Amino acid sequence: MQEWKVRQDIYHRLHNEHSDDLNKVDIRMEDDIVTWAVKHFNERVDDWVYPAKSYFVAICYANWLAEDFKLNFVDLLNDPDLLHGNDPYFVPYKQDKMTYLDIIGQVRFPIPMKGMVPDVYDYYRKEMMLDDNLN
Repeated sequence: MQEWKVRQDIYHRLHNEHSDDLNKVDIRMEDDIVTWAVKHFNERVDDWVYPAKSYFVAICYANWLAEDFKLNFVDLLNDPDLLHGNDPYFVPYKQDKMTYLDIIGQVRFPIPMKGMVPDVYDYYRKEMMLDDNLN
């Protein structure tokens, strides 16, 4: 098993309560995935807008995992367990390439720390236990 998956699995075994538990929030469904996903990169979005948020988080995670663990970005986006099975709206890249490409085409890399990115990055660092002394 890849190191990031081990870290993610350990984190979820040790933590039962999550601030992003979809069972505890009001979800707003929007059909315009690209517009809403890009909005998450650039603005504070106070609503839980799906499935756009899933695409946004998946792109962020794949980008940071690729950087931190020297892995392939597209391979990560294709991994059905990228978000640890916690997001029922997550779709791997190979199942919706055009939507991902439309979003990625409107995002700057490295991903700037604005919009909802800092919140997701904080959660990513906790979930991957990057601030823990595991090395």
